[in-house]
Amino acid sequence: MVLDLRSDTVTQPTAAMRDAMAAAPVGDDVFGDDPTINALQERVAAMTGKEAALIASSGTQTNLLALLSHCQRGEEYLVGQEYHTYRYEAGGAAVLGGIVPQPFEVETDGTLDLAAVERRIKPDDPHFPITRLLALENTHTGKLIPQAYMERARKLVDKHGLKLHLDGARIANAAVASGSSLAELAAPFDSVSICFSKGLGTPIGSVLVGDRTFIARAHRWRKMLGGGMRQAGIVAAAMDYALDHHIERLAEDHANAKKLAAGLSQLDGLDVEPAQTNMVYVNFSSADNAKKVSEYLRKHDIIVGTSQRMRLVTHLGIPATTIDQIVSSFANALKVL
Repeated sequence: MVLDLRSDTVTQPTAAMRDAMAAAPVGDDVFGDDPTINALQERVAAMTGKEAALIASSGTQTNLLALLSHCQRGEEYLVGQEYHTYRYEAGGAAVLGGIVPQPFEVETDGTLDLAAVERRIKPDDPHFPITRLLALENTHTGKLIPQAYMERARKLVDKHGLKLHLDGARIANAAVASGSSLAELAAPFDSVSICFSKGLGTPIGSVLVGDRTFIARAHRWRKMLGGGMRQAGIVAAAMDYALDHHIERLAEDHANAKKLAAGLSQLDGLDVEPAQTNMVYVNFSSADNAKKVSEYLRKHDIIVGTSQRMRLVTHLGIPATTIDQIVSSFANALKVL
């Protein structure tokens, strides 16, 4: 059995999920005729307390649809340097939408300094882009963002007439870790992007939620970007299955991550950051050591990254019974450095 800890995107659909996909009633979603997609969108909208929802192929696309729908060309969104909507999604908002990012350093807890954010909101002056949106994340690098912080962000954007978007790729992890509902976590936001192909274990698919007017704009942008998927009810069926069977089990991933962090923290040569959800960050004394450990582990059927600050992600494909094996393999790898 190969254990792949690089990301929770490497999961394979379960046999039961595949059965649900195969049996899904489908239609042409571009015409609005796919019953499985329509039902899923209504369900996710209700679960998040929003008026409407829109399925798309990926979290990158749902985030992009949100930015394009909130902002016009020459307008600006405020965002963290390490947030996906700025760093990891190929600059799509700027390239395709002419939207200007105003990035900020991310605090150690995954938040932005809201006082610094407020200072960078542009005045009404033709020299500057028009500030339109604040984009946040939850979770960020596995860290759970306190809801009280999100409420403060809401007050800030209301004060300045801005909109608030959440990259909630792993909002289900945040819900399980915090004991809150999806609707409670989504409440402060005008839009939320939810990815199903990470901890929820589907092979593809994300959903964007917001009010009906916003989702109508996003729907038009999705068409323009080539995101219309015809008989995609087979995708929606996997996502619907995940809602029924893969949310509560995220607690297992969190427990496995904490057990993994505890075990690795006993090893010399590693600085292990505490795990809050399903991610463990391990810091090596050098990039060369990280690479050598990665190479050793791969030879023993454990796949990890090669960064000096190495991310290990627990998910559907990492059973609790394998955690001790992973710790032992790290210990053996460190011995041969």
